[in-house]
Amino acid sequence: MMHSVLASAFLPSPNIEPRRDGIKPDMLVLHYTGMPDAKKACRWLCNPASKVSCHYLVDENGAVIQIVDEEMRAWHAGVSSWKGQQDLNSCSIGIEIQNPGHAAGYPDFPEAQMLAVVALCQDVVARHVIHPTRVLAHSDIAPERKIDPGEKFDWARLHAQGIGHWVKPEPIDGGPFLQLGDQGQAIEVLQGTLQRYGYGMEVTGLYDDLTQAIVCAFQRHFRPSRVDGVADSSTVITLRRLMQGLEQI
Repeated sequence: MMHSVLASAFLPSPNIEPRRDGIKPDMLVLHYTGMPDAKKACRWLCNPASKVSCHYLVDENGAVIQIVDEEMRAWHAGVSSWKGQQDLNSCSIGIEIQNPGHAAGYPDFPEAQMLAVVALCQDVVARHVIHPTRVLAHSDIAPERKIDPGEKFDWARLHAQGIGHWVKPEPIDGGPFLQLGDQGQAIEVLQGTLQRYGYGMEVTGLYDDLTQAIVCAFQRHFRPSRVDGVADSSTVITLRRLMQGLEQI
């Protein structure tokens, strides 16, 4: 069994299968549960009717519960895309973080929980040699469907501990912006840059619903002070710095 030594319990889910074509995990995807508490989340993740599962769940107090053996394909990513890949369940480790989510007030992530998430991520990333740009939010890989773990999740803290890709966001100060319904070369440049970074989109030159959803996902992860789907100068400059930073990792 492949697992983290940080797990204090194992509650096996039936919602598993082999990774396709023997693929080894090289991606880490973070979620929130969207459930009232960890016990209910565990029951749901272990219920055959739910058709969902994950490798680990971190509860509010920082306990780490293993749900699926790392060697197996858990059902956490759903319909998703990154860097042109579609079957992300086969290439990823999924961590669910207990939080009731936006629909239930979206409370802060407790300190004990964040400490455990950081330690678990460090362990998973080190053992599987996961590249920083492949430590992602559920919203990054499924921007039209998901918004978790959301703008309150502290990606900067993870990066400071050697997990994931991050740059300090450009301050919001007005300036030019692109938004839903706009079209033209500037939109093509924005879409092309988001696509090269990894987001699943085509370059159409039209700021459509998908582009807006992807900009929201980008903001939740990399510019969380304002999530509005508008590609303002802060968003665009932050994206540009991330792309420039790829040369250094």
